[in-house]
Amino acid sequence: MSTGRKIVVVGGGPAGVAAALAAKQQDAAAEVVLVNDEHHEPYEKPPLSKAVLTGKAKAHDAPIAGPKGVAGGGVALRHARVTAIDRGARAVVTEAGERIGYDVLVLATGSTNRVLSMVPPGGKGIYYLRTEAEARALKEHLDRIRSLPHASLIVIGGGLIGLEVAASAAEIGVKTTVIEIAPRILARVCDEETSALVHERHRARGVDIRTGTALSTLTELPDGKLAVTTANGETLTADLIVVGTGAAPEDRLAQAAGLAARDGIIVDDHGRTSDPAIFAAGDCTRFPGPHGPVRLENWRHAQEHGAIAGRNAAGGDVAYNVAPSFWSEQFDMYIQGVGWPIAPPSARVRRPLGAGATLLFELDGSHIAYAVGINAQRDIAMARRLIERRIPVDAGELADASKPLAAMLKAKA
Repeated sequence: MSTGRKIVVVGGGPAGVAAALAAKQQDAAAEVVLVNDEHHEPYEKPPLSKAVLTGKAKAHDAPIAGPKGVAGGGVALRHARVTAIDRGARAVVTEAGERIGYDVLVLATGSTNRVLSMVPPGGKGIYYLRTEAEARALKEHLDRIRSLPHASLIVIGGGLIGLEVAASAAEIGVKTTVIEIAPRILARVCDEETSALVHERHRARGVDIRTGTALSTLTELPDGKLAVTTANGETLTADLIVVGTGAAPEDRLAQAAGLAARDGIIVDDHGRTSDPAIFAAGDCTRFPGPHGPVRLENWRHAQEHGAIAGRNAAGGDVAYNVAPSFWSEQFDMYIQGVGWPIAPPSARVRRPLGAGATLLFELDGSHIAYAVGINAQRDIAMARRLIERRIPVDAGELADASKPLAAMLKAKA
């Protein structure tokens, strides 16, 4: 029986869309309103650093909720920026001063780019990448210079987004250099050997990756190019710079409303905040993980976490305990990870798959804790099921590519 409740969701990313649709599915009679500060249908953001930059797709080609949009799922879409939460009156306040009342509120405000003070956003030739507008501006600049002799780009940050941008620029013929302060790329998501494989494949495509390199100064040259000086005194020049140095949770709205937050909005395993009438999901949250409170920044987590928070906001009772995962497309590589990295793992097991594919398992005792692979979609899917079901494994069997993981799963399930 429906309560006739009104559920307001703030945020038009995968967490917000999933929350709104799941809330409507949980309680068909509820009024569900999705408030998005971009003035169009919510769209998928993973293509922004890949297909959108290479011209193979446009952001609006991939609406998160499908061709019918969120309205097709019975959700009302409002275009507005929420600037405050009035918890006492159970209402959110927009930038225009409008008050939107709620019975239950879901915050899915996502994250914001970590900004380098010496490379400020909005500077000439400087780009950060998070929205369709930013991707469109970056693509237009790349298109202007790609046919010029010695067209060049500097990417600051050797994480997933930085490397995706580097691969996209290299594909369209722009000479690209990546500057990474850590001793290796992808230090947050994979082991040294997988990192080295990705590094080598970038190098083979002409991308110059400088690890262990810190930025010292940035100067605009008389010819309009940008000059970057590194801490070791080397100077690199480029037509433009893209900064991809991580993200911070967008929890300012929650903090201003007095919700518990610590580098992310604190939620329980049902997505509930310190206010029982407010839920939160996705990049903006810190939630219970297997080794304590944790924050994740990836599309699948946002979608799955959002769906559970939305269901619970509409009266459900579902705990969030799925194995998180990510993917990244770079050149001909489809890089995936699933599970919870641990330090140090009890063992690391490499499963050679041939034809440019590879898969590594990190074990916690006799269980897989984390798996990361290149072009290993089927095995990653099986690894996810082994992780979620906590099925014991044998390291020798894992290393033997002649023994399918599906058979291992079936035998031990």
